[in-house]
Amino acid sequence: RALYLSLWEEDIQYGRRYIPSCLLSASALHQSGEFSTEDKLEYQFHPVSAGSLHFKVRTANDAHVALTTGPAESDPMYEIFIGGWGNAKTAIRRNRQKPDKALVDTPNILDAGEYRGFWIRWSGGSIAIGREGESAPFASWDDPEPFGIGYFGICTGWGATGSWLVENGAPITTADNLEYSFRPVPTGRLEVEVRSPSNAHVALTSAPNETEPMYEILLGGWENSATVIRYNREKPDKVRAETPGLLTSSEFKHFTFEWRHGLIQVKKAGGAVLVEWKDPNPFGVSYYGIRTAWGSKGHWRIKAVDPRSAPVASAPTPFVPSPVSQPGWNVPASVAPSGGSATWVDAAGGEVPPNSVPGGFDNEQVYVARARHEGALLPGKLVPSHGVCYVPWGGAEHGKPEYQVLVGCEPAWVPSVAGQVPDGALPSGETEDGEPLFVGRAKHEGTLSVGKVQASHAVCYIPYGGQEIGYQEYEVLVAK
Repeated sequence: RALYLSLWEEDIQYGRRYIPSCLLSASALHQSGEFSTEDKLEYQFHPVSAGSLHFKVRTANDAHVALTTGPAESDPMYEIFIGGWGNAKTAIRRNRQKPDKALVDTPNILDAGEYRGFWIRWSGGSIAIGREGESAPFASWDDPEPFGIGYFGICTGWGATGSWLVENGAPITTADNLEYSFRPVPTGRLEVEVRSPSNAHVALTSAPNETEPMYEILLGGWENSATVIRYNREKPDKVRAETPGLLTSSEFKHFTFEWRHGLIQVKKAGGAVLVEWKDPNPFGVSYYGIRTAWGSKGHWRIKAVDPRSAPVASAPTPFVPSPVSQPGWNVPASVAPSGGSATWVDAAGGEVPPNSVPGGFDNEQVYVARARHEGALLPGKLVPSHGVCYVPWGGAEHGKPEYQVLVGCEPAWVPSVAGQVPDGALPSGETEDGEPLFVGRAKHEGTLSVGKVQASHAVCYIPYGGQEIGYQEYEVLVAK
């Protein structure tokens, strides 16, 4: 299989003229890797093959989700059938062909009378489906030929209509007609390291070639003096920033490219925004292209990552290829968990260390963490996409960009009430007065939030929506 890769040439004003196409083998397309670009203004395209979708659906059966490169049914594509076969099974299908790639029993997984929450995650060809509030998928499959995913479609059928809440958006109604309604996957992220004297260009597209619509980010253009965001290869640029000396041929420079509901951002190492622009009509980004020109060659290290679970890099780090699984996935590992001793690891800015302990779910996987505040050491929840650990204190929720994450243990969550703490509970902090605090969690408004158990107050406090909320019924973490 081969993919067409269009060549273009620019004049001194960054205008373009078309040059005949060439071919790029599909075997060159990876989720992450190291690449080199020559001095010839030719984009190399690779799939954005990591991301996630979170939604709730109310239907009697057959909630269908399609994952595609563009906004229509076309190959390649994945289909996930939740509650098919009379609300008895869930399947993963590729390119509308049988046999199904995965088929599992899921009796009564859907309900016409209430919303049921689910997540779908993809990373380097691994497709996984799970229930809201659970970190382990109930169905998964590994595709040996992953492709870029920029759009999702939803539909219902086989006697059922549906009401959907996708990514906390407005309700969407689907008829009993098995016709997909397509929308862009709203978020995505690339971690990019590049070594080049100037003119490192990145394209974001919905196809493995130059097409429209299309974003271009020109890093270190104009002899390494400026950076711009361009739309559809047209001038004037949407935004321009003076960035003298941004790139260098002597060392890799790290950048984060992120798109979220139409907001295109490029951040430097440490998280400072370099350039950003809000597209009023966003499209689904399923491929990225890289190139160098104007006397420059480039060496690149790029990882496509799920923005919900990926750490925000605070400094350039040695390149490590992305794992097939993202945090929270229950994917078989080459080495079985050892159930080692619990350890608190320093982290910051949304970073999720290896072997972090999942604690709950709030539109994404959250992790058991703790942070200091007003003289206390407080257990709370790490929300990776927010870049902070939230802790409850003094009636309010406080976001802490520096924190510690619990790693290296197999947790058991033991039900408890009224400030009681079961045997084996892990001491995880203390109040400003020295009272021990323990990790607890409670359900609140469809989330499962991690907080602190304070025995003297007879509750578990969770941070949520800016508030400190107390629950008399909760679960306590016991480290195995």
